[in-house]
Amino acid sequence: MTRQTLHIGFDDIDSPRGRCTTHFATIIVEKLDALKVQWLDYPNLIRLNPNIPYRTRGNGSIALRFETEEKHIDNIRSILEKAIEQYIDDEYLNTNPGIVVVKGEIPSMLAALSKRALWRVIPITFVRRLIEELKVDIHAYGNKRGLIGALSAIGNQLVDDHTYEFIAYRDLEDRSRDRGVKPKSVRKMDRKMDDTVFSNIDRRTRRVLIAPHGPDPVIYGVRGENPVDTVTAGKMVQSEPRRERWLLFRSNQGTGEHLQHRVEIENLRPYMAATVFCEVKSKPEMIEGGHAIFQVSDGTGIIDCAAYEPTGNFRKAVLKLIPGDKVILHSGIRPASRTHGMTVNVEGMEIIALAEKAEYHNPICPECSRRMTSAGRNKGYKCKNCGFRARNAEKIKEVMPRELSRKLYLPPLRAQRHLTRPHARRGKQNSGRPTELIKEWHKC
Repeated sequence: MTRQTLHIGFDDIDSPRGRCTTHFATIIVEKLDALKVQWLDYPNLIRLNPNIPYRTRGNGSIALRFETEEKHIDNIRSILEKAIEQYIDDEYLNTNPGIVVVKGEIPSMLAALSKRALWRVIPITFVRRLIEELKVDIHAYGNKRGLIGALSAIGNQLVDDHTYEFIAYRDLEDRSRDRGVKPKSVRKMDRKMDDTVFSNIDRRTRRVLIAPHGPDPVIYGVRGENPVDTVTAGKMVQSEPRRERWLLFRSNQGTGEHLQHRVEIENLRPYMAATVFCEVKSKPEMIEGGHAIFQVSDGTGIIDCAAYEPTGNFRKAVLKLIPGDKVILHSGIRPASRTHGMTVNVEGMEIIALAEKAEYHNPICPECSRRMTSAGRNKGYKCKNCGFRARNAEKIKEVMPRELSRKLYLPPLRAQRHLTRPHARRGKQNSGRPTELIKEWHKC
């Protein structure tokens, strides 16, 4: 009996009318379970470059990894093709699903592609050439852009830092109903599970963050550090309608994996994700729409930066910057438009060094301790109260305290990217692929 390792990747199955790539994963897992495949990993939810303009919700793609008997492979291909044809919303023209099947070891070219897809734009023409060279099985629709995410998901085996997400789903017929997530159950879960979960609730405002708002079948998603605690936490959440199915994903969410490249300003390109080491050149100001705008330079160029209105109180920190401050900006690069040049979308800011902030005041009269006034150009100062004059007096320098610290500033959790490493995960690192899966990691 010959067995074969298969990696199945798929992407771009979402639509505004309720189709969802991760929900489709539950359907495929259910069908593969019926074939008694041996799972090698939890389903991988791989988030790609969040700045891509044509991305689907969250720019997430899926990889499934398992062993099966060689005789089942053709049947599995047929199952995949039929399942996606039945599932996709073919009336939505911006859905371009792609499925890829890779046998055996992951080619090094796919691993390289997956790394690049985290922070750069990947042309579909490049992916088509890669498919021809590797001779992998594909099934795609529309402009076939979903193949980019499908291949990238397969190539990213999450050998470094990773997290988990328990995603609960409702029946597709219920997707027009309110999700009915019970906030008390979420807060209770968050208190009990403590630092084994993250980014599920804003602990400052107590705002629940686990439920999306669109018509998709996801009821909620709970993020955690390990499989057992994440499943336990997910089951503690109550909702009406109740979850019809659920699945545990292993993911690069919350790892900051998209910000591994330091790029000089002259080398920045549209839609890139990068860190920029730079110096503040202009004092930030708030413009119409509630966006905080400023300029930075690094010796290779100058570029506009923006902390946009949805980042909330993060803008307060940005507005306290002054020229001369040295910072590392966690950046997404927006292309130039008719009204502005290429702009750094600031999604995080690390203060490296703070410039001195000083104010200058007229000197104090030594006779009566009142503040003196200018006696005219090059004539020194005079006291209006007692008449004292001081021709050689100079303004007094007062160093003002800075309201910023040398630390990392992030937007509130509600405004963070899926890939952003939140404060709660600072210093945490999960590494290595699982050698054994927990007994209950899905109900499909």
